[in-house]
Amino acid sequence: MVKTYRSPRGFRDLTPEIMILRKKIFSEIEEVFRRYGFDPIETPAMEYWETLSGKYGEEAENRLIWRFKDPWSNKEYALRYDLTVPLVRFISTHPEIQLPFKRYQIGPVWRHDEPQKGRYREFYQCDADIIGSPYPEADAEMVNLLIDSLKSIGWNSGFTVRLNDRRLLFGIFESELKINPIVNVYRIIDKLDKIGLKKVEEELNREIKNEEMVKEILYLISLKGSPEELLELLLRKYKKNKYVKEASEYLKEVMDLVKENDKVVLDLSLVRGLDYYTGPIYEVVLEKPKIGSVSGGGRYDNLAKMFSGRNLPATGVSIGVERLIDAGIEIGLYNIKEKTYTQVQVVFMGYANFKYAWNITMKLREAGINTRIELNRTKEETQRRKANRMQIPVLIFVGKEEETQNIATVYSTTSNKRIRVKVDDVQKAVKDLLGIDQ
Repeated sequence: MVKTYRSPRGFRDLTPEIMILRKKIFSEIEEVFRRYGFDPIETPAMEYWETLSGKYGEEAENRLIWRFKDPWSNKEYALRYDLTVPLVRFISTHPEIQLPFKRYQIGPVWRHDEPQKGRYREFYQCDADIIGSPYPEADAEMVNLLIDSLKSIGWNSGFTVRLNDRRLLFGIFESELKINPIVNVYRIIDKLDKIGLKKVEEELNREIKNEEMVKEILYLISLKGSPEELLELLLRKYKKNKYVKEASEYLKEVMDLVKENDKVVLDLSLVRGLDYYTGPIYEVVLEKPKIGSVSGGGRYDNLAKMFSGRNLPATGVSIGVERLIDAGIEIGLYNIKEKTYTQVQVVFMGYANFKYAWNITMKLREAGINTRIELNRTKEETQRRKANRMQIPVLIFVGKEEETQNIATVYSTTSNKRIRVKVDDVQKAVKDLLGIDQ
């Protein structure tokens, strides 16, 4: 019995139908990134463990990062956990780069997470970051970029950008409520969408053992709505707190530059798990299906100092395309009907006509037309059946008669139009059927 080999849990083989959809989505997002003035870079899939260590927090570094020791060099390495820390490492080794630096990167990252719907151990992120600007306009640029990127791939509605600020969290929970240590409380709040308000309340009571404080926390994390209105409420409630005032003024400037602020909601339950955020934080959630955050980001002004010893303000966003694709397929926004990039199949009636068919194939390819020809010397019926399964839009039939007369029979599978043309005219005929500009 032959053994069946499978990919590891959380890793996937992707069929041509899925890859065609993915590449289209990547291309649309990349076009938005370029339109906003971002340029691409590439960083390695692997980093030294010391590069990633101390940047993500205890849970990520003790459980989620794929790390290993090289048996030949005895050095410790890790697969990249995200695209942000490698970016900051990149900046620290390229001091010649002009600031502010606007970069994007689309590539795979790896997390030793428990696989489930919309969550994989290997997945792609589409990241854009601005390094070197401490001002609200940089954060507004990221929010606008995020909204336009989602719209470019079909999400014109049905999503909300949740917004908060680490300084609001510090000013309220640590400075005003005096919660110490705060890390565990943030971790509990961060699970709100996964476990619900009742479970969060139970865990907070176990952690804090102060009913009045838990009630105040539950009230605060229930505050969601217009950033302008909620910021005014918080300023009235904590008018003497410098952190609340600083964050509120900053966020007001950000929102003044966000072009579709009806899509943005201030949400005090948004804490985001990574330890390196310092200012505005945001993430995107879909109305349906309920699959958690599909994008997130924020300001991380202190991260660069860990690498270069100098302060370097930074803000960025990461779009989780895997969840967006899964969600889009589930609700019918995306389909996977496109099975091939091939536009034309050249079908030869018998192998005696193969060379003639081959020359037509090469002529079409030279004209930039994606053309396929059977390489297994199969019967005409088999060639046609394969082409139909792949939904190739144009078939070209050649047999003894076509070769004798130096012509080709061109057939559109969508319009049922069939024409016979001279070989010299076959490129034009195919482009007309495909709707390609001459």
